[in-house]
Amino acid sequence: MGCFGFLKAMMFLFNGVIFLAGAAILGVGIWVKVDSGSILGLLGKIDGAPSELAQVQNVGYLLIAVGAVLLILGFLGCCGAIRESRCMLLMFFIIILIVFIAEVAGAIVLLVFKPLAENLIKQFGIEVVKTIEKNYGENPDITGLLNTTMTTLKCCGFNNYTDFTGSPFVNKFNYYPDQCCNGEVCTDAVASNMVVQGCFPALMKLIDDNSVVIIAVALGIAALELAAMIVSMIMYCNIGSKQN
Repeated sequence: MGCFGFLKAMMFLFNGVIFLAGAAILGVGIWVKVDSGSILGLLGKIDGAPSELAQVQNVGYLLIAVGAVLLILGFLGCCGAIRESRCMLLMFFIIILIVFIAEVAGAIVLLVFKPLAENLIKQFGIEVVKTIEKNYGENPDITGLLNTTMTTLKCCGFNNYTDFTGSPFVNKFNYYPDQCCNGEVCTDAVASNMVVQGCFPALMKLIDDNSVVIIAVALGIAALELAAMIVSMIMYCNIGSKQN
């Protein structure tokens, strides 16, 4: 009973965390869908963007779905442990198993279709540059979104400062955005001597620099899911033997 009580308490605490995480992710998903000024909104404003990449706009719905699933998981795990309900524990086990299989399948798909993803990103980059040349300095939504992105990532343009050449902003003021020259008056001569990388290389560098953390988090989540399945099945069998 001591070991069972410990598993019961751990199951409750673990699923309480899952429940809170689900609520947070659900809130973020709703915010992403409501906030039209987010970076995902840029995808809908880029003419000629690959249709496959435009589906990224649906990430808000994905976050809402993930948050809802985690809420259900947390509820089933907590109530199943406290009430010692075999039905709830079995449902918890099945949902965790489905999620785990989906994650493994998703990882395999990402590895297999990596070249396709790189090609889509290149196509997207071409369309982003066209959008910058056409709308930066004229369309307030795109201008504000690009300024925020460049300030946050400390970058300039999609590839580099030349992406802004011919844009309404440069044609009107005859200089480039301040982010391309670290706050200095950004003429062509100054910008060409600055070493400010584009936002796409900056984003890739950020991911590469944190790849170990990302992999560690992914492995940690997988380990927790396996542990949750094992504990829920142990409790399921233990409760069944007590009832018999």
